[in-house]
Amino acid sequence: MKIASIDAFGYELTYAHGEYVMSKGRAAQSQASTLVRIRTDAGLEGWGESSTLGGTYLPSFAEGTREAVRVLAAALIGLDPTNLSKVHRAMDAVLLGQNNAKSAIDIACWDILGKVANLPISTLIGGTAQDDFPLYEAVPLTSPEQMADFVRMRGEAGINRFQVKVGNDPFDDARRTRSVVEACGGDAVIIADSNGGWNLQAGIIAVRELAGLKVYVEQPCRDTADCAIVQKMSSLPLVMDESVVNSAELYRAKYEAGAGSVNIKLGRVGGITGAVRMRGQAQDLGMTMCIEDVWGGDVTTAAVSHVAASTQPEALLHASFFNDWTKEHVAGYLPRSSRGRGRAPDGPGLGICVDVKAIGPALFEVR
Repeated sequence: MKIASIDAFGYELTYAHGEYVMSKGRAAQSQASTLVRIRTDAGLEGWGESSTLGGTYLPSFAEGTREAVRVLAAALIGLDPTNLSKVHRAMDAVLLGQNNAKSAIDIACWDILGKVANLPISTLIGGTAQDDFPLYEAVPLTSPEQMADFVRMRGEAGINRFQVKVGNDPFDDARRTRSVVEACGGDAVIIADSNGGWNLQAGIIAVRELAGLKVYVEQPCRDTADCAIVQKMSSLPLVMDESVVNSAELYRAKYEAGAGSVNIKLGRVGGITGAVRMRGQAQDLGMTMCIEDVWGGDVTTAAVSHVAASTQPEALLHASFFNDWTKEHVAGYLPRSSRGRGRAPDGPGLGICVDVKAIGPALFEVR
């Protein structure tokens, strides 16, 4: 089997709850996402997706992702998409990094591999370890009262795990977090996520102000070394995210920063292949993890669901289903969550069917 063509589609994903706001003024009502379709000479096709959450969350942006896919695609025509090792070697020989673009291609190749094997991806990457798993939702940064109202509203839908966006003034952030804690039930999992927004001094103040609350603190500062200093001043469990981009940084997250949990985002580590590799390392290190991506729709959600479903239950903190966070659906709003829990489709590959008519014309096609 050989790759006959690769094309890319762009579409906008509208945030389902108005405006998505993070620290340092990063806010948007919609995000650009890129879908990649790989077609083979055997008549099979696979789909992948990658979204950057704007251009200030990670050092990548939608237009760059799309151009990287175009450049990578030219080197992949004629390769066997089910040989993921050769596909990644070919991509790495063309572009250094650019994991966001490589992720969409990687996911599409796994979709094809699953269809060839007539098995869901979760089976191919270790087997289904849990039939369903917990999901979290982010609480956009706004006033303490509005954030409390948000968690009460989403609690009615069965969500009891929340990532509270903080990272501005540490005293205000403590009030925001406290209001969410008070609005949630005692069994809720709450994470105060700065997205690297605090500087060192603000991070130290923030963990002092948050002391005593039943919360995790996520990525207080942008650099792992600064997060390590903040954690020395804190009694709260630490989650690392943005700065963990490879195995070396995962090791530093645990042994230098003292993190017990890590967020594994497919787009940051090159797709399902990189996520499964880092998942295994984190499990060996005794860490828990969140399985997710940077942003996305139905295709991203399906890819995340397979990695989450095949993660050991005791190691999975939770996952995210971005198609619950967004309004547009290219695969019939599948997979679908239920009462705060998700499950992976049981069909071959990703287990979803993408409706091309719901996307529009391709941005480009490489043959």
